[in-house]
Amino acid sequence: MTNLILLSFLRQRPMHGYEIQQLIQASRMDLWTNILSGSIYYALNKMESDGLIAATAEERTGARLRKIYSITDEGEKLFQKMIRETLTLPPHTVKSDFSLGLVWIENIPKQEAVELLQQNLKQVEESLAQWRSGKEIKGQYGLSRIALATFDNAISILEQDLTFLNKIITLVQE
Repeated sequence: MTNLILLSFLRQRPMHGYEIQQLIQASRMDLWTNILSGSIYYALNKMESDGLIAATAEERTGARLRKIYSITDEGEKLFQKMIRETLTLPPHTVKSDFSLGLVWIENIPKQEAVELLQQNLKQVEESLAQWRSGKEIKGQYGLSRIALATFDNAISILEQDLTFLNKIITLVQE
């Protein structure tokens, strides 16, 4: 999905990698995607070599030289194809490393398992708070109905995860 994200930004205007990274962080996209800073530069280099983007200018910042990229026609075609592909994927999957860990949870001390589950619970609570806050903040600027539905879906899933974690903690403690 890194390519889809980067191509979407480059469709707006030519940019360098650091600017894209800043936009991802400012929009908090890093909270709901698996995009990492290092993967941005790797993907930009790969997409350039694949002809999906082109370095159209260079900008000097101190001793650093930054390439400014633009999307190519091939990049636009891939962007359109990727949107279509993502819309056929399930919104969430039940495949989970967490569920796999539950299969063998009885192989670690009960107290340690509870502590780890409580740590997970806290992380989900923090994520839920961030999503609720993000919805409120972005809602002040106006959210499309699709964006609102996306926020509501994420919040519902996190609330369900909290219910599930609490249930598992209770079951482990019995």
